[in-house]
Amino acid sequence: MNQDDKFRQDWEDALEQEEQAAEENREREKKEQEQREKPADRVGSERRSGRSDRSPVGGGKDPKGSGPMKNMQLTQIVIMAAAALMLILVYFGGTSTGSSSEVPYNQFISTVENGSVQEVTLQGTKITFYTSEELGTEGAAAEEGVAETPSGQSSSATVRYSYQTKLVGDENSLVELLKDTDITFRKKEPSAMSEVLNLVLNIAIPLVIFLVGMMFIMRRSGGGGVMGIGKSKAKTYIQKETGVTFKDVAGEDEAKESLQEVVGFLHEPEKYTRIGAKLPKGVLLVGPPGTGKTLLAKAVAGEAHAPFFSLSGSEFVEMFVGVGASRVRDLFEEAKKNAPCIIFIDEIDAIGKSRDSHMGGNDEREQTLNQLLAEMDGFDSSKGILILAATNRPEILDPALLRPGRFDRRVIVDRPDLRGRVNILKVHAEKVSLDETVDLDEIALATSGAVGSDLANMVNEAAILAVKNGRNAVSQKDLFEAVEVVLVGKEKKDRILSKEERRIVSYHEVGHALINALQKDAEPVQKITIVPRTMGALGYVMQVPEEEKYLNSRSELEAMVIGLLGGRAAEELVFNSVTTGASNDIERATKIVRAMITQYGMSDTFGLMSLAQQQDQYLNGRVVMNCGDATAAEIDHEIMQVLKESYEKAKEMLSGNRDVLDRIADFLIRRETITGKEFMELYHQVLKEREKSDPEYYFDEEDEEERPEE
Repeated sequence: MNQDDKFRQDWEDALEQEEQAAEENREREKKEQEQREKPADRVGSERRSGRSDRSPVGGGKDPKGSGPMKNMQLTQIVIMAAAALMLILVYFGGTSTGSSSEVPYNQFISTVENGSVQEVTLQGTKITFYTSEELGTEGAAAEEGVAETPSGQSSSATVRYSYQTKLVGDENSLVELLKDTDITFRKKEPSAMSEVLNLVLNIAIPLVIFLVGMMFIMRRSGGGGVMGIGKSKAKTYIQKETGVTFKDVAGEDEAKESLQEVVGFLHEPEKYTRIGAKLPKGVLLVGPPGTGKTLLAKAVAGEAHAPFFSLSGSEFVEMFVGVGASRVRDLFEEAKKNAPCIIFIDEIDAIGKSRDSHMGGNDEREQTLNQLLAEMDGFDSSKGILILAATNRPEILDPALLRPGRFDRRVIVDRPDLRGRVNILKVHAEKVSLDETVDLDEIALATSGAVGSDLANMVNEAAILAVKNGRNAVSQKDLFEAVEVVLVGKEKKDRILSKEERRIVSYHEVGHALINALQKDAEPVQKITIVPRTMGALGYVMQVPEEEKYLNSRSELEAMVIGLLGGRAAEELVFNSVTTGASNDIERATKIVRAMITQYGMSDTFGLMSLAQQQDQYLNGRVVMNCGDATAAEIDHEIMQVLKESYEKAKEMLSGNRDVLDRIADFLIRRETITGKEFMELYHQVLKEREKSDPEYYFDEEDEEERPEE
């Protein structure tokens, strides 16, 4: 059998296999159709007989309703569209490129030059060429060609192999290559279907992916799709869910009193409207972080038994311009439906920042603020809608937001005083077991400047320490240790100091304590320790005031500065050198002296002139100088002079009491920690010994002045 007969036999066998496969497919489809019709007839008969074993989809819910079924239908549509698109791509891709092998353009040129090419067809940038023999095994031409033999052709028909390549250059170069040959050259216009396919691939598919991605992002963000992106994210609380009343708030009696009036108005509005009083539209809570502004807002809702809309100012701002304003409108619409109610906006400075055109504005934030201003002007306070807002940066809020008619009342939630700290400790100590040694007044006196969150943390740390030490109740020792943990960190027992470093740290801390004991305007010492702490301190002196003070005299500030420099003075006096341990002391002393000169008018050079202004009062209290460079240089010179004089006073006081310094430092090295009571006992003991050894040495200046002349 020659080659032509073999090829014809293979061709007939292939056609027979295709017909047999087509017949099997038709029979299979017929069986599947019969199987689908039988269940339908059975269900129809069951319905006619009044019986049905199937339950409604979704447990009795209407399949046409919204919810999971709607999402499922949308998912099915997307999947079906993607499947149809894939079929189109497979079909047209297969018809256009499935029967030819692609070769490089340089191999096409070499094949033309060898005379093996019979026909060339150009369609767009695609070249299809036919050869009389199979190409070699180099590159992509190693793939087997497809024999193209028309149906019914005789066995002597020529076998051709089809290959494809991409046109490099323009058509003129291809014409120049083929014009002197016998190759048949044709050109076809690109088919309309291929153009549609390119359009789908380049535009439609990316657009569909973008829209599906946007829908997914909007659903994940809680916007409810395109139509719900501007919906308010406010959380609604009812009184039983907040569980907070004014009994749970302590240390802010003035703030509670102001807010109780608002609650009274919500409960009995006729009592106020009878004489013409109106409910304040807005109440702005201002204070440092941790003072309980959010807790007060929840207490108002708990006392008023009204719906409580709570959200943060940052929740109004999104990546889309106009979304914040839309959420403000939606929030007030919901509030009007639930009136009387309370709207609480925490950190309102996120959207209420002053509109300033000098540094460039934020269109989204300003639109949100404008909408908030319009809504606060537009609603009637007699309907019982109250707006509460909290911030610790009132100086940056827009003046239009702060004017009466919007936020009519500003409530200051400041750091609690001594009595307030005692009450806060009592509130948090109710849930903790205490023993008989606990004195909350003493703890409150030792935590001057602490806010409510600090005190709550201290009580919790004390309870943890009690459990750690195997006790069933919190003692006074646990509370003081908790105060130290919050202020300076835990004891770092794994940090072992050398013998020389222990002596330096001991003399340094005793220098602080002794200077404070020698000055009548200084605060008494509560504790001295040289045990390192996790916040970086190698030792510290804890001072507790005898009473709460709101003013400091010049002599008291000067005593503070001398006490802060006492540690460095002790180092230089004993070791004739200084260390880096006084860096924080120098920083604090410089800050006090600078405030005395620039803010308190305690300068002999500048007098009562204000040279600095405090910003961020309720945050870090940053001070900004408002003077010229020459004046600032004079201020620095005076600060340096005051610090130098204070340092000399500290060295003079310590050198006159060197025996006391040595005795207490040695005792501290052995004990590592001593109480203020032990410190004062040692101090007085050394003074008595000095008086016995030299009675003429120990007398004060007043006795010397009153002693009669001989």
